[in-house]
Amino acid sequence: MEIVMWVATGILAAAFLSAGLFKLSQPKERLASSGMGWVEDFHPAAVKLIAAAEVAGAIGLVVPPLVHIAPVLSPIAAACLAVTMAGAALIHLRRREFRGLIPALVLMFLAIFVAVGRFAIVPF
Repeated sequence: MEIVMWVATGILAAAFLSAGLFKLSQPKERLASSGMGWVEDFHPAAVKLIAAAEVAGAIGLVVPPLVHIAPVLSPIAAACLAVTMAGAALIHLRRREFRGLIPALVLMFLAIFVAVGRFAIVPF
């Protein structure tokens, strides 16, 4: 089960790190034109804050257990990312962007799996 948890954690971290870095590196207009229409509902600073939270969450998933310093931060980061994706799912539902809903829900459930797994099933 330990290997399953690390694979799920790695996939989750890679997804959030790449998405967060992409959002941090692009202006709001380019994000909107690349298919992220939801950014139109947010101030550019809020988009960058969401992106920074995704990057911080990705780092928080992997780094604490690898360096053996406060590994409890990993499931906390997973829980926070699950909440972030629940918010994303609500935004996509409100905007009727059903294509964006599926990845948000998949990432949310994967984050819940990692959080529950690391808190209760295979803790560090």
